[in-house]
Amino acid sequence: MNAGIVGIGRYLPEKVVTNADLEKIMDTSDEWIRTRTGIEERRIADDNTNTSDMGFAAAQKAIQDAGISPEDIDLILVATVTPDQPFPSVACMLQERLGAKKAAAMDVSAACAGFMYGIITAKQFVESGAYKHVLVVGVEKLSNITDWNDRNTAVLFGDGAGAVIVGEVSENRGILSFELGADGTGAKHLYQDEYIIMNGREVFKFAVRQMGESCINVLEKAGLTKEDVDFLIPHQANIRIMEASRQRLELPVEKMSKTVHKYGNTSAASIPISIVEEIEAGRIKDDDLIVMVGFGGGLTWGAIAIRWGK
Repeated sequence: MNAGIVGIGRYLPEKVVTNADLEKIMDTSDEWIRTRTGIEERRIADDNTNTSDMGFAAAQKAIQDAGISPEDIDLILVATVTPDQPFPSVACMLQERLGAKKAAAMDVSAACAGFMYGIITAKQFVESGAYKHVLVVGVEKLSNITDWNDRNTAVLFGDGAGAVIVGEVSENRGILSFELGADGTGAKHLYQDEYIIMNGREVFKFAVRQMGESCINVLEKAGLTKEDVDFLIPHQANIRIMEASRQRLELPVEKMSKTVHKYGNTSAASIPISIVEEIEAGRIKDDDLIVMVGFGGGLTWGAIAIRWGK
């Protein structure tokens, strides 16, 4: 049995905050932000919209796209570092709101790599035959933990949610290989106190090295080569980090997902948000080989090679 993605959905807040808006409240400039990060604008949720609200909206769309009902879901995994409250989990909140009465539910905490941890966990449950449908949601309200007086971090982050249904797919499709990893010695470089604290130089060095290595590793595990890759969906953290991964795979620019300029770094939500973007734009087609790769605080990382389609 092969596990793959059988439904997708996303939610993005309406409010757009541009670099020009940030220029008015802090010592920064549009040119400085764009040249260092690739970000031009980001979405920010209003005070009445919680993490669970965004996750719920994305989950509804993924369930509809998969052609199933909430009662068909066996497990809900929510990747987030910005839950509404410490407990109950966002996953339990979604279980109740969706009416997924049969589903077990838990949150996954791996920062920006959370969605990769979630989807790889879902794969195990589906391929073992234990569960038929797993809802995986990546959702963040990073505006809640962003210090808007710190120009080094405030320019980076945005809010949003993406969701997928993981289930059985046809032979030769689905998740072909994966890699998960962590390095707790790097925890001091990226963490939350009251707000997000980041040593940008160290995180950049780690991400450039690890993202490229993980891309190559999942291809080798699947018995594939760089030439087999049709599309790359990296965590949308920083265009320079993303470009390093693309160059490691020797892919042309048009074969890498780029949404960071519109949405900023949405942490665990960035990869599923990008999946929906690329599917809607027709840049991913059935039987394409896709590499997805992310990294985050912890330090954590994860990657998959997936043959697209149901």
